[in-house]
Amino acid sequence: MNIALWITASLLAAVCLAGSAKMFVPQEKMAAMGGTATQWVQDFSPSAVKAIGAIEFLAAAGLILPAVLDIAPVLVPLAATGLVLLFLSAVTMRLRRGERTTITGDLIYLCLAAFVVWGRFGPESFTG
Repeated sequence: MNIALWITASLLAAVCLAGSAKMFVPQEKMAAMGGTATQWVQDFSPSAVKAIGAIEFLAAAGLILPAVLDIAPVLVPLAATGLVLLFLSAVTMRLRRGERTTITGDLIYLCLAAFVVWGRFGPESFTG
């Protein structure tokens, strides 16, 4: 179980790290890059998109670094909880926009983050 949680957290961290590029890519270029999957950026201000990218960067760091460095490893499930909230918001936004075909990825990431929350707060807690 511990290995599955590490793999899941690493995968989520990689996805969030890639997603944190929102902080540096101009909004217009990002909207044109991914087809319908990235059109959502047009609904947000540039500073809001950068903030979402910063949240994803912090989540990527929070999923891995506390456990690896053994400094406040309780931050791992807290970072995963933040990702659950982020992906719930993404699913809500996609439903509001009628993007039912692009919602699958967000739902998968939501489930993976929920698995890390459950595992790190529960049976494979770093404190137990």
